[in-house]
Amino acid sequence: MAQAQRVRSTPFAYVPEHSEDPYNQRVHVKTLALPGSQDFIILSHRSASEYAVERYDADLKKLWTATVPVGPGESMEAFARNDQQALVVLHHGDETGQHLLIQPVDLKTGQKLAAKKVAEGGPQERRPGISISPDGTQLVAWRYVTRDAQIKSLTAAHYDRQLGKLKDRTYDFRDLGSFFSPSVHVANDGTQYVALIGDDNQKLTVRRYRDQEADIKVMSVAVGGTFGGKKVTVRDSQWRLLDGQTLYAAAICADYASGEYYSLKLVKFDFGTADMKFAPEFKFTPEYLAETNKLTGASYKRLDDIYLSDVVRTEDQNVVVIAEHKAEEGPDAPVRARELHVFGYNEFQSPTWHQIIAKNQAAPITESFTGIGYRAAPIGNDVQVVTLEKLKDKTDLYLRKIAALPGTVTEPKALGLNVANDQQVAYVKDFTAWLDGKTMIVVTRPSKKSAALQLNKLVFK
Repeated sequence: MAQAQRVRSTPFAYVPEHSEDPYNQRVHVKTLALPGSQDFIILSHRSASEYAVERYDADLKKLWTATVPVGPGESMEAFARNDQQALVVLHHGDETGQHLLIQPVDLKTGQKLAAKKVAEGGPQERRPGISISPDGTQLVAWRYVTRDAQIKSLTAAHYDRQLGKLKDRTYDFRDLGSFFSPSVHVANDGTQYVALIGDDNQKLTVRRYRDQEADIKVMSVAVGGTFGGKKVTVRDSQWRLLDGQTLYAAAICADYASGEYYSLKLVKFDFGTADMKFAPEFKFTPEYLAETNKLTGASYKRLDDIYLSDVVRTEDQNVVVIAEHKAEEGPDAPVRARELHVFGYNEFQSPTWHQIIAKNQAAPITESFTGIGYRAAPIGNDVQVVTLEKLKDKTDLYLRKIAALPGTVTEPKALGLNVANDQQVAYVKDFTAWLDGKTMIVVTRPSKKSAALQLNKLVFK
C-alpha cells in the first residue's frame, strides 16, 4: 500500500455537537471537494449559535468564511454544493409553524446570497424534508400530508441550482395502504424517485416522476414473504442514487417473530433501460455466524445491531455493500463500533464474495458517532476505508483497501497522524474527504496535550 505523507496541516476551529439522540442523522458537519481543483469547502460548528462555511485551497489556505447563525428552534438539516454555490439548509420550528430555509453561499466570493424558505408547514406536522442531487444542481423540498398518522401524500416543489422553482407537484400514496415513510431521491437531471417499503414491510417500491411527463413509472419487488413457515420482513434498508441517476436498494431481512437475521438483498432500479435487477440473496446462516465469531474473536449467539451503512459502485461497475456492527452497551457504558460486514457484487449483479473486517472502537456516548465508525469511498476499482483505532498500542487513523472484484482486503495501514488517545474528541470522521485518488483531507487532534484540532492534507505516494 502506498505511504501517506502529511504535506499540510493548519489549526481548525470546531465545537463538538452533542445530541440527546446519538443516532441523530441531521448533524451535517462535513468536507466537500470542489470538482476541477484541489479546493474544498467545510461546514463546521463554531458555537452554540453559529456554523461556518469555509473554502480552502490546495495549501490549506483559508480563502473565505461565511457564517451561518442558528437561532433558537433551528437546527442543521443538510449541506451540499454545486458548481456555483454552497447550500446550507436549516430547519426552523416553533409554536407558529416550521419550515426549511436554504442559505446559498457564492463559491467564488463567499458572499451569502438571498435565502429561500421552502416546505412550510404547521407546528404539529411531521418534519419537512429535502433531497439534493449528488451534483447539487437539483433540489426537492416537501411537507407531509397525513390522516390518522398515516402518510397520504407529499406536497413537494422542485428547484434548480439557483433556487428557481421548476414545478410544484404532489406525490400521492392514497392507493397504497400502509407503508413506511417514503424517501425522495432526485437525480442530476431532475428525475425524482420516491422509494417506499410497503406490503407489511415485505416489498420495495420505487415511483419515478419527471417534470415533463404526466405518467408515473413504477417498479416493485417483494424481498420478504413466508419461507419455511417463517414470516420474513425488512429489518433495515439503505437507498443510494449512484452515478447521479441509478437507484440501488439494499435490505437486511429478518424473521418477524424472532428478529433473527435472515438474508441480505440488493436491487437495482434502472428506469433508463426499464430494467430491475434483483441480486440473489445472501443468507445469514449458522455458518456465517460461526465465521463472524472466528474472525472477530467474539462469541455472538446471533447477529444483532448490524446496520446497513454504504452502497458504493466502483469504476468497473462492481457494487460493494457495507454494514456495521454498532451498539450502545448500557446507560453509562461506551458505544462500540465493531466489525464491518462487506459484500461484493459483480457488474451483472451477482454476489461474488463477502468479508468480515474486525475492528474494535469505543467512545463515550456523547462522542460516539463523531470519531468511531468509518469513512469509505470508491477510488478506481477499490473501496478505501478509514477508521480510528488502537492497534499494537498505536492510536492512529488506519486505511484499508478493498478490491471490489476479488474482494481482497489489505492489512490496516497507519496514516502516521499520531492521534490523541483519550476521552476527548480526537478525530471527526465527517470531515474526512478524498479530493482525488491520492489526496485526503482529515481533521484530528494530534496529542493529549493539544487542545485544538488540526486540518490535515495527506498525499499518498
